[in-house]
Amino acid sequence: MVHARTGGLVSWVAAALAAVALVAALLMAWRGREGWAFAGTFGAIALATVSLFLALFPDVMPSSLDPAWSLTVENASSSQKTLGIMTVVAVIFTPIVLLYQSWTYWTFRKRISGHHIPTDVHPAAATEETRAALAGER
Repeated sequence: MVHARTGGLVSWVAAALAAVALVAALLMAWRGREGWAFAGTFGAIALATVSLFLALFPDVMPSSLDPAWSLTVENASSSQKTLGIMTVVAVIFTPIVLLYQSWTYWTFRKRISGHHIPTDVHPAAATEETRAALAGER
């Protein structure tokens, strides 16, 4: 519906490419090529989103009552000061988050399965062992 009112050639091309990517994803899924099917689905979703934004531009959220009340890219953006502060925050905290994610991945990198769980441990023995550890006897 948005394309019919405000879309241009570029947004129609993006929509057509999204449809092609979706058909390709379905074909790859049917052939059992899961990786290519995932990539095609990702491409279809991304291109459909790009198509919508291209059709709406410069509006972010068009008003159905009066076009003058539409939220545009210009009046939806943050001020220069806010963007500057957020840049500093991102420069400081992005490496911290990446380091934490790397540490978490490294810590939990190995998979476990049923053969890692001992079967010869008696529940009563485990309970006594737990009580002794909590009492500080160990």
